[in-house]
Amino acid sequence: MSSHNSSMVSKKEEKARNIQVVVRCRPFNAAERKVGSHSVLDCEASRKEVAVRTGGVSDKSARKTYTFDMVFGPSAKQIDVYRSVVCPILDEVILGYNCTVFAYGQTGTGKTFTMEGERSPNEEYTWEEDPLAGIIPRTLHQIFEKLTSNGTEFSVKVSLMEIYNEELFDLLSPSPDVTERLQMFDDPRNKRGVIIKGLEEITVHNKDEVYQILERGAAKRKTASTLMNAYSSRSHSVFSVTIHMKETTMDGEELVKIGKLNLVDLAGSENIGRSGAVDKRAREAGNINQSLLTLGRVITALVERTPHVPYRESKLTRILQDSLGGRTKTSIIATVSPASINLEETLSTLDYANRAKNIMNKPEVNQKLTKRALIKEYTEEIERLKRDLAAAREKNGVYLSSENYESMNSKIVSQEEQIAEFTEKISAMEEEVKRVSELFTDSKRELEQYATDLEEKQQLLQETHRDLQETKQKLCEEEYIVSELKTTEDVLYGTADQLLSTVDVSTSDVSGLHSKLDRKKNVEEHNAKMQETFASQMDTFFSQMQKSVEEQNLKHQGMLDMYRNSVDDLLNTNAVIFSNTISTVAKSFKSIKDLIGTGVSRCLERMLEQESLCQKTKNNLQHTMEEYRSGMEEGLLGQFLPGIRAVMEMNESLKRTMQSHFVLAGKMETMREEMSSFFRDHTQALSRVKEEAAAGICALQAEQDHLKRQISNANEEHAMGISKVILCLQNQLNLLSEETQKNFNGLLNKSDALQVSTSALQQSMQCTDVVESAALQQDKFERSADGLIAEMRQVAAEGEHILEESSEHCGYLRTEVTKMGEKTVQWCETTKASIDAFADGQLAFIGEDKSSAQGLQQNVEESCASCSQQLSGQVREQQAGTERALVVLKEQTHGDQATLLDHKTRLLIHAQEGLDKVLAFLQEDLKQDTPTGTTPQRKDYTYPRVLIKTRPRDELLTQFRKQQQELLAALNTCEPVQEEPVDQDSLEDDVMTSSSDSVISERSCIDDSIMCIESGRAPFFKSKKGFRKENKPSASFLDKSKMSENPTELTAARSKLPLRAQN
Repeated sequence: MSSHNSSMVSKKEEKARNIQVVVRCRPFNAAERKVGSHSVLDCEASRKEVAVRTGGVSDKSARKTYTFDMVFGPSAKQIDVYRSVVCPILDEVILGYNCTVFAYGQTGTGKTFTMEGERSPNEEYTWEEDPLAGIIPRTLHQIFEKLTSNGTEFSVKVSLMEIYNEELFDLLSPSPDVTERLQMFDDPRNKRGVIIKGLEEITVHNKDEVYQILERGAAKRKTASTLMNAYSSRSHSVFSVTIHMKETTMDGEELVKIGKLNLVDLAGSENIGRSGAVDKRAREAGNINQSLLTLGRVITALVERTPHVPYRESKLTRILQDSLGGRTKTSIIATVSPASINLEETLSTLDYANRAKNIMNKPEVNQKLTKRALIKEYTEEIERLKRDLAAAREKNGVYLSSENYESMNSKIVSQEEQIAEFTEKISAMEEEVKRVSELFTDSKRELEQYATDLEEKQQLLQETHRDLQETKQKLCEEEYIVSELKTTEDVLYGTADQLLSTVDVSTSDVSGLHSKLDRKKNVEEHNAKMQETFASQMDTFFSQMQKSVEEQNLKHQGMLDMYRNSVDDLLNTNAVIFSNTISTVAKSFKSIKDLIGTGVSRCLERMLEQESLCQKTKNNLQHTMEEYRSGMEEGLLGQFLPGIRAVMEMNESLKRTMQSHFVLAGKMETMREEMSSFFRDHTQALSRVKEEAAAGICALQAEQDHLKRQISNANEEHAMGISKVILCLQNQLNLLSEETQKNFNGLLNKSDALQVSTSALQQSMQCTDVVESAALQQDKFERSADGLIAEMRQVAAEGEHILEESSEHCGYLRTEVTKMGEKTVQWCETTKASIDAFADGQLAFIGEDKSSAQGLQQNVEESCASCSQQLSGQVREQQAGTERALVVLKEQTHGDQATLLDHKTRLLIHAQEGLDKVLAFLQEDLKQDTPTGTTPQRKDYTYPRVLIKTRPRDELLTQFRKQQQELLAALNTCEPVQEEPVDQDSLEDDVMTSSSDSVISERSCIDDSIMCIESGRAPFFKSKKGFRKENKPSASFLDKSKMSENPTELTAARSKLPLRAQN
């Protein structure tokens, strides 16, 4: 079953596959930054493309694009390269394939860093966890991890050798120095493979042992410091890992599967001129370039499928024979630099890598060995070693077995035959040398004769050449003098042209300035005339306006006088009416007082007469009356006194209202002071109006005081009436209620009269507002007057509201008195029931009292009716007079308002006319100086002030001869460049790369901020302590001053090696 599977796999793998090629670009290093090199590479990892700009900085279209299997830019990490390239190959090694991974590229591009890596600073990571570790340590770590996790039985053998100067050395040999050269033979089992005789293969059991072995081998590897790399590898290293894995078939047969991985770190191609290699290092670089050149030829032959592939021309290509075109799975990691100074090497590396993509390998799984075959192979090896050991013990001959001795004899015979053949060739070559020496002697004799003739001809030629030089010298001197004269003449012509142009410009500027002055003069004359005309017009206009204002002032004074007379008449009439009313009321109350006094005296007499009768009932009624008195006191204190207090509070509110009237009067005075600044002619009229308003307010205050006294008198009369009610019982209560009602009606009438007076004062204030609205600032004054009117109306409304509240409280008192009367009637009925037994004797006396009280009541009613009629007539007369005065005042106000509006309209018309005239004067009459754009600006005239004069002829000749001597001295110091012989291959390579010698690349989109920090760094398995750089000059390898002074020396020092040798 296993044999069937292996045959299926082998058939499947018979199909050829291309070599995997990967390109990795390193970041800029400090040296490249220092020389100002720019990037020429664009790495597109997603598209797997590398674009090289070959046209320089100015030519962006010249690009050369390569496509590879994978592309890693400067920012790629070690782990990324390992996972993408080596991880798949490692799985195939475990399956039983032979695989090879080798790094190829210019020196200093990161081959050893990719394969081995570096240790992190301070060694803070372990071998397997170091992020800077390369492919080799990571591969060995994963090999042990995979094989251990699979649980299979395995063994791992490693070997490490280097190819230094085309010699093989074992880096894992037990000896401390690597001096023993290894021999290489063809593998009889694999026609394309080789066997390295004496190569040490060490079996390792864990990864730690591998790291120690690698560190020991890396310490023995040849490295040196050059100008391009501080740790330049001077040899190719081949690290081989052979894995033997044990498998068991279904039949129980044990098989051994073999997988091999070759990790090759090639030395970098090197330009000797740039790296500074000399002597030993130069020979090392030559051998490295030679082996890499052979590798390139092998790649070219494989791609072009030529019949002969030169594997045997180099030991490197012989070792890699199976990896290139054989049965091995191969991956090439091409490392390049992005710097423009390495453009040629980068292009060469990418070209070879691009060619290597086309190499076809046919990978095959290694044959699985059975246990028997493996034991047989080991047995044969043991037997051979035993024979050698037995011969050494028996000291038979040279301590060799007979078979080895026979083989050595046969080899000696063949060598003797070769020696005889070579001896015959040497004799033939000696005869040829003798014949050639004779020909050389004849040729030498002829050459001496030709040399003598040549010297004579050269002397003649030198004399002719001297004559020619003298003639040329004179001619050159004359040409130099003529050229100096012509230069001076051209300069003078240019100076004359500049002077003439300056004169033209200045002349035109002067004419432009004169034109500007004429325009200015005309404009100023015109504006002076228009100013005189405008001044006369405005004088006439303002005189007319002043007359109009004076006329209007006179009219306003007349209106104010009329208002003052009307208000005085109205106040006089009201004063007469008020005095008459007061006298009538006084007479009425006096007559009523007399009648009441007479009736009271009669009642007292009657009461004295009845004292004897009442004495009997006194004791009975005293207790009852005492109870009634206490109830009445509680009723009066709880019901009447709050009403009286409310009336007093209303009086206080009326007082506050009058005070607000005084505040309003103060505001009106403030307004009068503000308006006096604008209307000085109206000051007297406004003061009269203020005095009249103050007089009206005083009259209102007096009226309020009078009402207050009447209310207090009514309260006293009410109290007396209550006492009379207590004494005179029910009849007196009725009379008292009627009197109280009349008094309150009188109070209401007085309040109405007060309201009429307030409205009249408000109308007077409105008239004042109309008068004041005639000012030029009418709007502001009307707003202020409206505010005052609103406040006055509010005050009047508050007075009306207070009067209404007073009326309500009076009604409430009347109601309470009525209720008290009803309660008294009830009490009287109760008392009457209790004293019915005593009232029969007094009925006659009470009847007489009743008749007398009725007479008194009738007399009081008649007196009050006559007084009321007189008061009503007087009030009606006063109201009619007031209405007539107000109608006249209203009509006059309407007429004045129309007059004011007319005057306002005329003033507005006059003001608009004046404004129109001012605008016409400023916009139309005044003439402006319009810029024409022709006036020249202030500027400085620049013109030459010194004329150039040609130097004397002798001075010119002296300068010319001095220049000629300096030029000849410079030419004599130049040394001819000696050409070196170039072989045919070098000529071919120079022809192929000549087109790219002068290419200057431009900057690319590679992140220039990424740099390689090379100071203090060492390869992964190298120690950083105590290394010494070799071949490092004392000065910088890029001395710009020396390069600029000796360009010929730089040209002569350029390397003549072919491109492939340099790469």
